[in-house]
Amino acid sequence: MAPDPLLLDNTVLTNFALVGRADLVLGLSTEVATTPAVIAEYVAGVAGHGLPANVWNSLFQLTLQPDEQRFADRLSPRLGRGERSCIAVAVHRRGLFASDDMRARLEAQRHGVAVTGTVGILVLNVKLGRLVLEEGNTLLTDMIVQGYRSSVLALDELLYA
Repeated sequence: MAPDPLLLDNTVLTNFALVGRADLVLGLSTEVATTPAVIAEYVAGVAGHGLPANVWNSLFQLTLQPDEQRFADRLSPRLGRGERSCIAVAVHRRGLFASDDMRARLEAQRHGVAVTGTVGILVLNVKLGRLVLEEGNTLLTDMIVQGYRSSVLALDELLYA
């Protein structure tokens, strides 16, 4: 299982929502969560881009503590509010940050935070036996068709490298 908490940013929420598989994220950790800032970004996507509504209603939202908020406020303004808030929580609570945004991933790593993303979550689900490889590859292809810019076209190379 993934370390706790697993902090999800909007890119990951969007990818799994678009293929109807929020379950693959929600069952990975005892504390899968996001922040209110990320939910606000997702809700804007529901209104403006037709993302599926009500997909993440059961996803726990972590309110930032004052020290976390101060940390988030000091992060690069080139990152979104959701990314900054997730990184701050991951730093202070020793969590894992799930994002597909390279700038956000690098910032998190600069602060000692472990990172993963959509592909990593798919690979983990295959390793845990929650998905067979073929299904994982189909989901990845479906995400790519929906606009996900993946660094790989198939999970095989990551599982059998």
